[in-house]
Amino acid sequence: MKLIFIRHGKTKGNTQGRYVGRTDEPLLPESMEHLKKLAQEYVISGPESDKGSFLRPELVVTSPMLRCRQTADILFPNIPCFVQDGLQEMDFGEFEYKNYQELSGNRAYQAYIDSGGRTAFPGGESPKKFKTRCCKAFLEAVNQADNTETNVVAFVVHGGTIMAVLEAFGEPRRSYFDWQIKNGAYIWGEYFASGRIIIDCGNIF
Repeated sequence: MKLIFIRHGKTKGNTQGRYVGRTDEPLLPESMEHLKKLAQEYVISGPESDKGSFLRPELVVTSPMLRCRQTADILFPNIPCFVQDGLQEMDFGEFEYKNYQELSGNRAYQAYIDSGGRTAFPGGESPKKFKTRCCKAFLEAVNQADNTETNVVAFVVHGGTIMAVLEAFGEPRRSYFDWQIKNGAYIWGEYFASGRIIIDCGNIF
């Protein structure tokens, strides 16, 4: 099964460097326009496709959050789509919708930075809980797609969700933060029953 992991388009919080987790904000108008142009051009091309021939998804899976659903609707308007609970971004707790400048001097935030991002967010999720949640939801979605004999699936989700899933299943093996991608970026891979995702390529819209 071929998989495409796509991070949603930009939101206001993204442009301000904020921790956007449970905040359900929409895409910026300019990001929506950019995605519309890309949808018309079908810029996502699979590694096995020829120039001018694009491997398009047969099914789209999104996070419940508005920014992901909007991105999916723009990029793949005529392709079956379902929302998978559990693919949401991390719950940043007390740090939600704050940026580095606003958290400067916060002892809890400094402790988080000093830990290399391994400690739980105060009032939010721990990295372990978040990663477990994302991987469980991902496998549920893959199994559902497999039951319908779907060959190409697009996951339109969050940066943290992609990082969690690919850290667990992606090959070549990389650490969590090494899988960071920008808003609108995508990564292609192939999923095997053994639980591996062999990464073919990545690009940026």
